[in-house]
Amino acid sequence: MSEAELHQIRIRLHQGERQKAARGALRIPLPGGLAYNRSGQIVFNPDEEVQARLRLIFDKFRELQTARRVMRYLRTHDLRVPVRPLRGPAPHELVWRDATIAHVHHILHNPAYAGAYVYGRRRINAVRQGPGSHRATSKVAIDDWDICIKDAHPGYINWEEFMANQRRLADNTNRYESGHRGAPRKGIALLQGLAVCGQCGRRMTVRYSGPDSACPVYCCLADRNQTGSSLCQEVRAPAVDELVAQTLLKALEPDQIAIAIAALDEIAEETRSLEKQWALRRERARYDAERARRQYDTVEPENRLVARTLEKAWEDKLRLIDEIEQEYRRWRDREPLVLQAQDHAALQELAENLPAIWHSETTQPEDRKRILRFIVQEVVLDQKKIRGQVAIRILWQTGATSDHQIQRRVQSYDRDYGELELVRERITQLNAAGDMDRQIAKILNDEGVRREASCSAMRTSGSYATVGESPQPRSTASQPIRRAGLMEPTLYGAQPLQSA
Repeated sequence: MSEAELHQIRIRLHQGERQKAARGALRIPLPGGLAYNRSGQIVFNPDEEVQARLRLIFDKFRELQTARRVMRYLRTHDLRVPVRPLRGPAPHELVWRDATIAHVHHILHNPAYAGAYVYGRRRINAVRQGPGSHRATSKVAIDDWDICIKDAHPGYINWEEFMANQRRLADNTNRYESGHRGAPRKGIALLQGLAVCGQCGRRMTVRYSGPDSACPVYCCLADRNQTGSSLCQEVRAPAVDELVAQTLLKALEPDQIAIAIAALDEIAEETRSLEKQWALRRERARYDAERARRQYDTVEPENRLVARTLEKAWEDKLRLIDEIEQEYRRWRDREPLVLQAQDHAALQELAENLPAIWHSETTQPEDRKRILRFIVQEVVLDQKKIRGQVAIRILWQTGATSDHQIQRRVQSYDRDYGELELVRERITQLNAAGDMDRQIAKILNDEGVRREASCSAMRTSGSYATVGESPQPRSTASQPIRRAGLMEPTLYGAQPLQSA
């Protein structure tokens, strides 16, 4: 009976806790950016530096789109993250820690920063709990939360932005089979995460071939991975990426002036934000030093046991002020607060010339992918729809679509070449005009009749310099002359047949 009574008591206590949480009255642990006031209401942390740091994190995620980039930004500028470790009895003091990917994820995933009162984000998982271990819990999906009261208290972002952040974080995981695009990576394949198979509608992966793995190829591996069959299709990336890039730059031409102005405003806003972070950090260091001085002044001079400790603490705070001031001066030397007139003119001229920025050696592949993802939602590729052609459909973020086609560069002219009859007819015309085989091959090469070129010469400084052409192609147009049946073998090589 005692065990049954204890079980009933636990059930009643749990039900009472749920009912109190349903009213929003249950006192739950809060993250570092929030606190309880004297009346028990949830408010912003009164520390201005904490508020400014958290708002900076949300702003940078809105700009950089990935939690890892936000973490790198914070560590580059030596900006720590406010953390409230939930260990030991309450109250839990706020501490400053070096930014890690776990800290950034904790901030972005926490609904309390969106002003929501949530109960039931985690549940006990008996499977994961081993003998003698602490209570193991597992994360619960947002739709399965027991209680979620929106706009229950002030938040750093609204609920819509919180949900958009969750979708963005989920989409950054590299699970193509689940339809996720993944975060932009360092590979040169422009459509990484955006390429969709036009045959089966599933997202395509990227592999690299050719010398030094410098030629990306978009592959649809779904059928082979799931059923063991052959590849659905694979499309070489250089020509496709060049067409998509040209289409993107052409679409942005009318907005180049607005982009230039926005770039200048963004640089100025970035500088002001960092200056504010430094001002708050310097102010905190001066306050800590002044507090250490007051503590030292209050101790009795004769009590050297305590005075020596407080004196050492005061000296450490003064030394910290000097280190922060030196770091601030170095930052000011690297990034001046006010751009000069010539800097404005240079930046505006550069921003108005988007192709130069796009093809610049300093522009990284992941930066190009980020720019593309702001404008393009996905790109559908199908090289089996039209013989010898790659059909490309670009789905823009506005919902509009545009269709394009490019000539495939095939390994053989008797297979998958869409204009074989036109080539045969052109060779017949040139042969009738009395041209020799080398002359015919040169004319056809000048007219763009080529096979697949070497990938090693297609890439220069992170961008494709030429598409479909190489200084030393593997073959010339002499092959279709033989395929057309217009050459006969001789002792010294092939000679064109004389026209009737």
